[in-house]
Amino acid sequence: MKSSFKKDLQYYKFCAYGFLKNLRFYEPFLMLFFLEKGLTFLEIGGLYAAREVFINLSEIPSGLLADTLGRRLTMAISFVAYILAFIVFVLTDEYWVLFGAMAAYALGDAFRTGTHKAMIFDYLRAHHWEHLKAHYYGHTRAWSQRGAALSAVIAAALVVLQGSYTPIFLFTIIPYSLDLALVMSYPKALDGPRNTSDRTVADEFRHVLRSFVRSMKKPAALRAISNQALYTGYYKATKDYLQPLLQSVALGIPILLGLADQQRTAILVGVVYSLLYLLTAAASGRSGAFADRFRNLATPLNLTLFAGLSIGLLSGAAHWLALSGISVALYIGIYVLENLRKPMGIAYVSERMDQDSLASALSMESQAETLFAAAIALLLGALSTVFGLGIGLMLVSVACAGIGFAIRLPIDPADDRDLSLTP
Repeated sequence: MKSSFKKDLQYYKFCAYGFLKNLRFYEPFLMLFFLEKGLTFLEIGGLYAAREVFINLSEIPSGLLADTLGRRLTMAISFVAYILAFIVFVLTDEYWVLFGAMAAYALGDAFRTGTHKAMIFDYLRAHHWEHLKAHYYGHTRAWSQRGAALSAVIAAALVVLQGSYTPIFLFTIIPYSLDLALVMSYPKALDGPRNTSDRTVADEFRHVLRSFVRSMKKPAALRAISNQALYTGYYKATKDYLQPLLQSVALGIPILLGLADQQRTAILVGVVYSLLYLLTAAASGRSGAFADRFRNLATPLNLTLFAGLSIGLLSGAAHWLALSGISVALYIGIYVLENLRKPMGIAYVSERMDQDSLASALSMESQAETLFAAAIALLLGALSTVFGLGIGLMLVSVACAGIGFAIRLPIDPADDRDLSLTP
């Protein structure tokens, strides 16, 4: 019989962290914000690619710093970097200055992603709940998506009331400041190996680095990272293109004609994103149960990878055929599958990593995501500028499917012990 985890105070802190972290009021309107500034799809793709490159450059140092000096301090640096980025976005209209904001934003992402996952997995290991990684992480991630659902509604109201996308960056500073305080309240035991080691900082750094190198020498770990990172990279690079699709739908339907175009778009975007994130919350929360239907994690990970890329291809085709409503409905599937597969993928990757360098290894996984996201964002931006969004999305989806076939996970019954989520 499968055991379960206890919903204690730290569980609710993890959930609250995700909820506050996803109160990103700007997120449903980020691409529209850039379009409002007069940027082309190619220029926006360049900004997105730059963000991912900056993340890529910061991921491994951030993981090593977290494992060496402490994860709570690293998380604090992350939220300070985010807040600085939001302030710059508000103050500038200069394209090249936006690169500076993207660099600060990227630093925040790099110092946060693998670090917080490592804290969760350390907590599970301390309570002997390692076999429930996908279930536990799926629950906390579901609260992240609920935060995003509420965020979309609040953001739409702010845009309607303010008449601009710009102020929503300032409002995002409030929940991020609260999250900073929350993370610093985590127990010291979650700071990682440094918390229980008598080694000096230099010795700890060398120990973590050696542990990380051992993990990266395992072919199974590299394939697991690549498979997980490909779809998340695809999702990161394509997800904001839902916004111009929704804008075209909003301006094409005869409702709320008394409002300005921006306000009509904001209302539709807010409603759709709110419902969308409720769906992704449900998908994330059921990820562990979905995985339990299979003998190993490789099967559902391969299945959801190709299903998501196929949905992207069909959505691009629908947009090219001017079937905007169908294109939007299909596009939602890209979001849902990302949140269904992410807890499974992170659990699969973490099982193949040396636990002494888990934050570094998970930062490597995030780094691989950024590599894929940067390449896909730049390619999609260029193709969409030249051929239109529909054809651009189709071509990118086909290219990613080719890569996915090359790095699909092997399904070997002998590996069931490593792949299963249950004891």
